[in-house]
Amino acid sequence: MAQAKFTRRGVLRAGGAGLLSAGVLGTLTAGSARAAVPASQRFDLSEPSYDVFRGVMLDEAHHAMQGMAFDAANRRLFIAQIRDGSSGDDLCINRLDESGKVTGSMHLDKAGHGVSIGVEPVGKDSYVWVECDADSSDDSGRGTALARFKFVDGAAPSGVKKFFTGSDTITCATDPVNSRILVRRKESGKMTFRLYDFSSIDIENGTFTKELAKITQPTLGNGSVTFQGYTVLGSYLYTLDGTGHADAADINSYVTSIDLNTGKVVERFLTKAGKSLVYREPEGMAIMRTSGGEVRLCFGFASRTSVGNINRYANVFHKNVLL
Repeated sequence: MAQAKFTRRGVLRAGGAGLLSAGVLGTLTAGSARAAVPASQRFDLSEPSYDVFRGVMLDEAHHAMQGMAFDAANRRLFIAQIRDGSSGDDLCINRLDESGKVTGSMHLDKAGHGVSIGVEPVGKDSYVWVECDADSSDDSGRGTALARFKFVDGAAPSGVKKFFTGSDTITCATDPVNSRILVRRKESGKMTFRLYDFSSIDIENGTFTKELAKITQPTLGNGSVTFQGYTVLGSYLYTLDGTGHADAADINSYVTSIDLNTGKVVERFLTKAGKSLVYREPEGMAIMRTSGGEVRLCFGFASRTSVGNINRYANVFHKNVLL
Protein backbone atom coordinates (compact mmCIF):
# COMPACT_ATOMS: atom_id res chain seq x y z
CA MET A 1 0.00 0.00 0.00
CA ALA A 2 1.31 3.46 -0.88
CA GLN A 3 2.11 5.83 1.96
CA ALA A 4 -0.49 8.51 2.71
CA LYS A 5 0.50 12.06 1.86
CA PHE A 6 -0.83 15.51 2.73
CA THR A 7 -1.43 18.24 0.21
CA ARG A 8 -0.97 21.89 1.17
CA ARG A 9 -4.72 22.42 1.52
CA GLY A 10 -4.94 19.75 4.17
CA VAL A 11 -6.43 16.95 2.05
CA LEU A 12 -5.16 13.52 2.99
CA ARG A 13 -4.70 11.37 -0.07
CA ALA A 14 -3.66 7.75 0.10
CA GLY A 15 -2.68 5.37 -2.59
CA GLY A 16 -3.09 1.84 -3.09
CA ALA A 17 -23.75 5.97 36.93
CA GLY A 18 -20.40 4.93 38.42
CA LEU A 19 -17.66 3.65 36.18
CA LEU A 20 -16.52 0.07 36.66
CA SER A 21 -12.90 -0.86 37.32
CA ALA A 22 -10.90 -3.03 34.94
CA GLY A 23 -7.14 -2.87 34.46
CA VAL A 24 -4.28 -0.44 35.14
CA LEU A 25 -1.42 1.16 33.24
CA GLY A 26 0.61 -0.35 32.46
CA THR A 27 8.91 33.00 27.33
CA LEU A 28 8.71 29.72 25.16
CA THR A 29 10.77 26.84 26.36
CA ALA A 30 10.97 23.24 25.22
CA GLY A 31 9.94 20.32 27.35
CA SER A 32 12.12 17.22 27.47
CA ALA A 33 11.37 14.62 24.81
CA ARG A 34 11.86 10.97 23.96
CA ALA A 35 10.31 10.05 20.63
CA ALA A 36 10.54 8.42 17.25
CA VAL A 37 7.34 9.52 15.54
CA PRO A 38 7.45 9.48 11.72
CA ALA A 39 7.73 13.11 10.65
CA SER A 40 4.55 14.66 9.27
CA GLN A 41 3.34 17.97 7.94
CA ARG A 42 1.89 20.51 10.37
CA PHE A 43 -0.86 23.11 10.24
CA ASP A 44 0.10 26.68 9.38
CA LEU A 45 -1.42 28.49 12.36
CA SER A 46 -1.07 31.90 10.71
CA GLU A 47 -3.53 30.99 7.96
CA PRO A 48 -7.19 32.12 8.27
CA SER A 49 -9.76 30.22 10.32
CA TYR A 50 -13.16 29.16 9.04
CA ASP A 51 -16.47 28.26 10.66
CA VAL A 52 -17.48 24.65 11.25
CA PHE A 53 -20.62 25.83 13.07
CA ARG A 54 -21.77 28.53 15.48
CA GLY A 55 -24.43 29.04 18.12
CA VAL A 56 -25.22 25.42 19.01
CA MET A 57 -26.90 24.79 22.37
CA LEU A 58 -25.71 21.49 23.80
CA ASP A 59 -27.61 19.17 26.15
CA GLU A 60 -26.53 21.09 29.26
CA ALA A 61 -27.68 24.61 28.37
CA HIS A 62 -25.98 26.43 31.24
CA HIS A 63 -22.46 25.07 30.87
CA ALA A 64 -19.73 25.76 28.34
CA MET A 65 -18.41 23.18 25.93
CA GLN A 66 -15.17 21.50 27.01
CA GLY A 67 -13.13 18.90 25.14
CA MET A 68 -14.17 17.42 21.80
CA ALA A 69 -13.23 14.61 19.43
CA PHE A 70 -14.28 13.46 15.94
CA ASP A 71 -15.13 9.94 14.87
CA ALA A 72 -14.06 10.36 11.24
CA ALA A 73 -15.18 6.87 10.21
CA ASN A 74 -18.78 7.41 11.35
CA ARG A 75 -19.00 11.19 10.77
CA ARG A 76 -19.69 12.07 14.42
CA LEU A 77 -18.46 14.77 16.78
CA PHE A 78 -18.44 14.36 20.56
CA ILE A 79 -18.29 17.33 22.96
CA ALA A 80 -17.99 17.18 26.75
CA GLN A 81 -19.69 19.51 29.23
CA ILE A 82 -20.01 19.85 32.99
CA ARG A 83 -23.59 18.91 33.87
CA ASP A 84 -26.05 21.59 34.94
CA GLY A 85 -26.52 21.65 38.71
CA SER A 86 -23.66 19.20 39.31
CA SER A 87 -20.87 19.41 41.86
CA GLY A 88 -18.45 20.24 39.07
CA ASP A 89 -17.09 16.83 38.06
CA ASP A 90 -20.20 15.19 36.58
CA LEU A 91 -19.96 15.21 32.79
CA CYS A 92 -22.30 15.09 29.82
CA ILE A 93 -20.97 13.72 26.53
CA ASN A 94 -22.88 15.18 23.57
CA ARG A 95 -22.99 13.48 20.17
CA LEU A 96 -23.41 15.78 17.14
CA ASP A 97 -23.45 15.42 13.39
CA GLU A 98 -21.03 17.46 11.29
CA SER A 99 -23.51 20.32 10.92
CA GLY A 100 -23.59 20.78 14.70
CA LYS A 101 -26.96 19.14 15.37
CA VAL A 102 -27.07 17.32 18.72
CA THR A 103 -28.11 13.69 18.11
CA GLY A 104 -27.62 12.15 21.56
CA SER A 105 -25.99 12.40 24.99
CA MET A 106 -24.69 10.34 27.91
CA HIS A 107 -24.15 11.26 31.57
CA LEU A 108 -21.06 10.31 33.59
CA ASP A 109 -20.88 10.75 37.36
CA LYS A 110 -17.71 11.92 39.15
CA ALA A 111 -15.76 11.87 35.91
CA GLY A 112 -13.71 15.08 35.91
CA HIS A 113 -13.61 18.37 34.04
CA GLY A 114 -13.52 17.13 30.43
CA VAL A 115 -10.78 19.46 29.13
CA SER A 116 -9.98 16.94 26.39
CA ILE A 117 -11.56 13.66 25.28
CA GLY A 118 -10.95 11.03 22.61
CA VAL A 119 -13.04 8.74 20.43
CA GLU A 120 -12.22 5.42 18.80
CA PRO A 121 -14.37 4.08 15.94
CA VAL A 122 -15.08 0.34 16.10
CA GLY A 123 -17.19 -0.59 13.10
CA LYS A 124 -20.39 1.45 13.31
CA ASP A 125 -19.87 2.16 17.04
CA SER A 126 -18.01 5.03 18.70
CA TYR A 127 -16.01 4.31 21.86
CA VAL A 128 -15.42 7.36 24.03
CA TRP A 129 -12.16 7.86 25.96
CA VAL A 130 -12.53 10.27 28.88
CA GLU A 131 -11.15 10.91 32.35
CA CYS A 132 -12.99 9.27 35.25
CA ASP A 133 -12.93 8.71 39.02
CA ALA A 134 -12.45 12.37 39.91
CA ASP A 135 -10.43 12.94 43.07
CA SER A 136 -13.00 13.99 45.70
CA SER A 137 -10.29 15.78 47.70
CA ASP A 138 -9.46 18.00 44.72
CA ASP A 139 -11.80 20.96 44.24
CA SER A 140 -10.86 21.13 40.57
CA GLY A 141 -12.55 17.75 40.01
CA ARG A 142 -9.87 16.18 37.82
CA GLY A 143 -9.93 12.54 36.78
CA THR A 144 -7.55 9.90 38.14
CA ALA A 145 -7.91 7.35 35.32
CA LEU A 146 -9.02 7.05 31.69
CA ALA A 147 -12.28 5.28 30.90
CA ARG A 148 -13.26 3.67 27.58
CA PHE A 149 -16.87 2.76 26.80
CA LYS A 150 -19.27 2.52 23.88
CA PHE A 151 -21.44 5.57 23.32
CA VAL A 152 -25.13 4.67 23.70
CA ASP A 153 -27.56 7.56 23.60
CA GLY A 154 -29.38 8.07 26.91
CA ALA A 155 -27.71 5.13 28.65
CA ALA A 156 -25.32 4.93 31.59
CA PRO A 157 -21.81 3.75 30.64
CA SER A 158 -21.47 -0.04 30.60
CA GLY A 159 -18.65 -2.42 29.80
CA VAL A 160 -16.25 0.26 30.99
CA LYS A 161 -12.52 -0.38 30.84
CA LYS A 162 -10.08 1.75 32.83
CA PHE A 163 -6.46 2.65 32.19
CA PHE A 164 -3.71 4.57 34.02
CA THR A 165 -5.58 4.22 37.32
CA GLY A 166 -4.19 6.24 40.20
CA SER A 167 -3.10 9.14 37.99
CA ASP A 168 -2.80 12.71 39.18
CA THR A 169 -4.91 14.64 36.63
CA ILE A 170 -5.35 12.80 33.30
CA THR A 171 -7.00 13.44 29.93
CA CYS A 172 -6.49 12.30 26.34
CA ALA A 173 -6.89 13.27 22.68
CA THR A 174 -7.10 11.14 19.54
CA ASP A 175 -5.61 11.33 16.05
CA PRO A 176 -8.30 9.98 13.67
CA VAL A 177 -5.96 10.04 10.65
CA ASN A 178 -3.21 7.88 12.16
CA SER A 179 -5.35 5.93 14.68
CA ARG A 180 -3.43 7.12 17.74
CA ILE A 181 -4.18 8.33 21.24
CA LEU A 182 -2.23 10.98 23.19
CA VAL A 183 -2.39 10.77 26.99
CA ARG A 184 -1.70 13.83 29.15
CA ARG A 185 -1.16 13.43 32.88
CA LYS A 186 0.98 14.75 35.69
CA GLU A 187 4.17 12.74 36.27
CA SER A 188 6.67 13.76 38.96
CA GLY A 189 4.93 17.13 39.18
CA LYS A 190 5.16 17.86 35.43
CA MET A 191 2.47 17.59 32.77
CA THR A 192 3.58 14.83 30.41
CA PHE A 193 2.28 13.68 27.02
CA ARG A 194 2.65 10.07 25.81
CA LEU A 195 1.62 8.94 22.32
CA TYR A 196 0.46 5.43 21.36
CA ASP A 197 -1.02 3.61 18.39
CA PHE A 198 -4.48 2.21 19.10
CA SER A 199 -3.21 -1.11 17.75
CA SER A 200 -0.73 -1.33 20.65
CA ILE A 201 -3.40 -1.18 23.36
CA ASP A 202 -4.47 -4.39 25.09
CA ILE A 203 -8.04 -3.45 26.02
CA GLU A 204 -8.78 -6.54 28.11
CA ASN A 205 -5.60 -6.32 30.20
CA GLY A 206 -5.58 -2.53 30.38
CA THR A 207 -2.06 -2.05 29.07
CA PHE A 208 -0.44 0.33 26.60
CA THR A 209 2.71 -0.76 24.74
CA LYS A 210 4.98 0.57 21.98
CA GLU A 211 5.08 4.18 23.16
CA LEU A 212 5.78 6.45 20.18
CA ALA A 213 6.59 9.66 22.04
CA LYS A 214 6.98 11.15 25.48
CA ILE A 215 7.42 14.89 26.12
CA THR A 216 6.91 17.21 29.03
CA GLN A 217 4.59 20.15 28.37
CA PRO A 218 6.64 23.20 27.37
CA THR A 219 6.07 26.58 28.96
CA LEU A 220 3.59 28.67 26.98
CA GLY A 221 3.49 32.47 26.96
CA ASN A 222 4.52 33.86 30.32
CA GLY A 223 4.00 30.50 32.03
CA SER A 224 0.66 31.44 33.63
CA VAL A 225 -1.71 30.83 30.71
CA THR A 226 -5.07 29.10 31.12
CA PHE A 227 -4.80 25.74 29.35
CA GLN A 228 -8.01 24.97 27.44
CA GLY A 229 -7.40 21.93 25.28
CA TYR A 230 -5.14 20.01 22.93
CA THR A 231 -5.10 17.54 20.05
CA VAL A 232 -2.63 15.61 17.90
CA LEU A 233 -1.99 14.92 14.23
CA GLY A 234 1.04 12.98 13.05
CA SER A 235 4.18 14.21 14.79
CA TYR A 236 2.67 17.45 16.13
CA LEU A 237 0.79 18.35 19.29
CA TYR A 238 -1.53 21.37 19.18
CA THR A 239 -2.69 23.30 22.26
CA LEU A 240 -5.26 26.00 22.98
CA ASP A 241 -5.02 28.49 25.83
CA GLY A 242 -6.70 31.72 26.89
CA THR A 243 -9.56 33.10 28.96
CA GLY A 244 -13.11 34.30 28.41
CA HIS A 245 -13.78 37.98 27.76
CA ALA A 246 -16.60 40.35 26.95
CA ASP A 247 -14.54 42.74 24.81
CA ALA A 248 -12.85 41.73 21.56
CA ALA A 249 -9.96 44.01 22.48
CA ASP A 250 -9.11 41.59 25.31
CA ILE A 251 -8.67 38.48 23.15
CA ASN A 252 -5.82 36.33 24.48
CA SER A 253 -6.54 32.95 22.86
CA TYR A 254 -3.49 31.22 21.39
CA VAL A 255 -3.04 28.08 19.32
CA THR A 256 0.39 26.47 19.52
CA SER A 257 2.12 23.65 17.64
CA ILE A 258 4.73 21.49 19.37
CA ASP A 259 7.03 18.92 17.77
CA LEU A 260 6.51 15.55 19.49
CA ASN A 261 9.97 14.43 18.46
CA THR A 262 11.76 17.32 20.18
CA GLY A 263 9.30 18.77 22.68
CA LYS A 264 9.92 22.21 21.18
CA VAL A 265 7.33 24.87 20.36
CA VAL A 266 7.27 25.37 16.59
CA GLU A 267 4.63 28.09 16.21
CA ARG A 268 2.39 30.11 18.52
CA PHE A 269 -0.37 32.26 17.11
CA LEU A 270 -2.97 34.62 18.55
CA THR A 271 -6.29 33.52 17.04
CA LYS A 272 -9.19 35.93 16.71
CA ALA A 273 -11.54 33.37 15.18
CA GLY A 274 -15.09 34.15 16.28
CA LYS A 275 -14.03 37.54 17.64
CA SER A 276 -17.63 38.82 17.37
CA LEU A 277 -18.91 36.18 19.79
CA VAL A 278 -20.27 37.46 23.10
CA TYR A 279 -18.19 36.33 26.08
CA ARG A 280 -15.96 34.22 23.83
CA GLU A 281 -14.02 31.60 25.80
CA PRO A 282 -11.62 29.07 24.20
CA GLU A 283 -12.65 25.47 24.88
CA GLY A 284 -11.38 22.26 23.30
CA MET A 285 -9.52 21.05 20.21
CA ALA A 286 -9.85 18.13 17.79
CA ILE A 287 -8.70 16.84 14.42
CA MET A 288 -11.42 16.42 11.81
CA ARG A 289 -11.24 14.62 8.49
CA THR A 290 -14.13 15.53 6.20
CA SER A 291 -15.95 13.09 3.92
CA GLY A 292 -13.97 14.66 1.06
CA GLY A 293 -10.65 13.88 2.78
CA GLU A 294 -9.72 17.37 4.00
CA VAL A 295 -7.91 17.34 7.35
CA ARG A 296 -8.79 20.18 9.72
CA LEU A 297 -7.45 21.52 13.00
CA CYS A 298 -10.60 22.38 14.96
CA PHE A 299 -10.87 24.48 18.10
CA GLY A 300 -13.90 25.66 20.04
CA PHE A 301 -15.22 28.71 21.81
CA ALA A 302 -18.10 28.92 24.25
CA SER A 303 -20.32 32.00 23.95
CA ARG A 304 -23.47 33.68 25.23
CA THR A 305 -26.09 35.83 23.53
CA SER A 306 -25.33 38.52 26.11
CA VAL A 307 -22.94 38.82 29.03
CA GLY A 308 -25.79 38.37 31.51
CA ASN A 309 -27.37 35.39 29.74
CA ILE A 310 -26.73 32.14 31.62
CA ASN A 311 -27.12 29.96 28.50
CA ARG A 312 -23.89 28.88 26.80
CA TYR A 313 -23.41 28.01 23.13
CA ALA A 314 -20.85 25.91 21.28
CA ASN A 315 -18.90 27.36 18.34
CA VAL A 316 -16.25 25.46 16.38
CA PHE A 317 -13.71 26.84 13.88
CA HIS A 318 -10.94 25.24 11.85
CA LYS A 319 -7.66 25.76 10.00
CA ASN A 320 -6.87 23.60 7.00
CA VAL A 321 -3.50 24.59 5.49
CA LEU A 322 -0.64 22.15 6.03
CA LEU A 323 3.06 22.90 5.61
